[in-house]
Amino acid sequence: MDWEFTQETFISLVSALPLTLSLAGTAIALGAVLALALALARTSGIVVLDWFARAYVFVFRGTPLLVQIFLIYYGLSQFPAVRHSIFWPVLRDAYWCAVMALSLNTAAYASEIIRGGLLSVPHGQVEAARACGMPRLMVFRRIVLPLAIRQALPGYGNEMISMIKATSLASIITLMEVTGVAARIISETYRAIEVFVVAGFIYLAINFLLTRLVQLVEFKLSPHLRQPENAAQAVIAGDAR
Repeated sequence: MDWEFTQETFISLVSALPLTLSLAGTAIALGAVLALALALARTSGIVVLDWFARAYVFVFRGTPLLVQIFLIYYGLSQFPAVRHSIFWPVLRDAYWCAVMALSLNTAAYASEIIRGGLLSVPHGQVEAARACGMPRLMVFRRIVLPLAIRQALPGYGNEMISMIKATSLASIITLMEVTGVAARIISETYRAIEVFVVAGFIYLAINFLLTRLVQLVEFKLSPHLRQPENAAQAVIAGDAR
């Protein structure tokens, strides 16, 4: 390991970190909105919406993300109607094509996580809220959604970590995020070990911080699972005896 070269590589890769975080953050945010809509469609009881959501999840979970990126970036441009549409300024941009592919992909996985969270909400709490006179929208906003988020958060945290790692595939469509810059440095220096070790360390650091953040949010949303301080001290004192 050449530590001087490793340090220079680290500085170069960190400069590409904003693009990686931008890709991941935008895709996760857009994917969360679409995932919630798909989960609501699955649980709506409306046959057309249910089957549309099922087909969407089947297609995007059953095909590789790499293929989806290629189809959006290279495939849509093959249609003259797309090139002459108002969407072409967006679809010809590699950044937005990558965001679109990542968002559509993560929405398929996250919708099943959110659907599981919605189905885990105790029916008795919903009935109690309705008995108090809450309208359906208020019941969903104040009872169902908070409980579903708390139940789905661990699984959704894993999906966010996977999405951060998936941004590395954006380098194949000319985006110079962390992996793209790493590939460029390797092509110039032929020193793959140092470059990939540094790139892996950067992804590891990002996911470590994200994991701690998800655990903090989960702790804040689960006050009923926290052991009271006095009770915890009593247990520790009893064990000491």
